[in-house]
Amino acid sequence: MQLIEFLAPYFAFVYDPTAWVALLTLVVLEIVLGIDNLIFISILTNKLPEAQRARARKLGISAALIMRLVLLATISIIVQLTTPLFTAFGHGFSWRDLILIAGGLFLVWKATKEIHHTVDLDDHQDSMMGETLQLSLAGAIFQILLLDLVFSIDSIITAVGMTDEIAIMYIAVIVAVSVMMLAAAPLANFIAKNPTIVMLALGFLLMIGMTLIADGMGYHVPKGYIYAAMGFSALVEGLNMLTRRRKKPKPGGRH
Repeated sequence: MQLIEFLAPYFAFVYDPTAWVALLTLVVLEIVLGIDNLIFISILTNKLPEAQRARARKLGISAALIMRLVLLATISIIVQLTTPLFTAFGHGFSWRDLILIAGGLFLVWKATKEIHHTVDLDDHQDSMMGETLQLSLAGAIFQILLLDLVFSIDSIITAVGMTDEIAIMYIAVIVAVSVMMLAAAPLANFIAKNPTIVMLALGFLLMIGMTLIADGMGYHVPKGYIYAAMGFSALVEGLNMLTRRRKKPKPGGRH
């Protein structure tokens, strides 16, 4: 009874129609923002031995959920990350900007390294971390969390601008990460079975990394443009895959 009384003020929004609209909007936004992270997770876990891939995805996404919930608990600190620390090139850089730039550079380096690894067929000794050994489970989870930290801070700051209800933010994060958990395996398997999709996904990561850097430098690129370009590219690649499948000769048929 006391627990219900304690939680009641946090769920007072259920009687407010506008709060439900904010919740739905925020859930959709979190899911869309999670696409970037999901592509990265899919490519990264596909570098692991097949027996470890599903476990790595579950551990990485579960740890990412815990991280986002912890960050929401420190939301007052997260909001202060937008306060400028210094000014350079006419732009006031905050901790958020520096984190976005660092995350963008990490993504650009990661995507470039993997594109080189994919294109150069004679170079199979280096992994994405420049090691001679295959990517470890712990290394994959660490990199997933590292990048998720960047996306989490950005999405939480966006959420704060949409609603003041902390319960709405928690629900939106839990729903979005749950969708990521369900979509992770099908997406990773689809990417693994289609080599051309791998290159397309790496191109997406490269574009997302450059967008993060630009955003951190004060040049905001509307997310709609990014996702429209990604959607168009995916549509064209889907048509190419369909064309190749129809042109593929059937067993026993004429060539």
